Amino acid sequence: QVQLVESGGGLVQAGGSLRLSCTASKRTFSNYAMGWFRQAPGKEREFVAAIRWSGGNTAYADSVKGRFTFSRDNTKNTVYLQMNSVKPEDTAVYYCNSRKYFGGAYIDYWGQGTQVTVSS
Repeated sequence: QVQLVESGGGLVQAGGSLRLSCTASKRTFSNYAMGWFRQAPGKEREFVAAIRWSGGNTAYADSVKGRFTFSRDNTKNTVYLQMNSVKPEDTAVYYCNSRKYFGGAYIDYWGQGTQVTVSS
């Protein structure tokens, strides 16, 4: 199984920037897609951004489109979420997701999460 570790979270003022990193403990074989999700207190976990590994197609939630950028570095087994023009509404625990395809089924793996707090 792949182990995912997020980092880069912290406190940032509204309008500022932050870059989150997610590093896999081993190479991500059979990787169908990777994504970033977030969960704020009292709310369900929601989709933020994702990349389809084959072809590198990206998708973004409307709430972050134009502000966040998903990227990857295959040599470091790391994906990034560049967060620009952050808003207080972006405050949440951000989780890295890896979706793999095994035996005709998709299996999701999750990191432990990293806290992002945006002050007004």
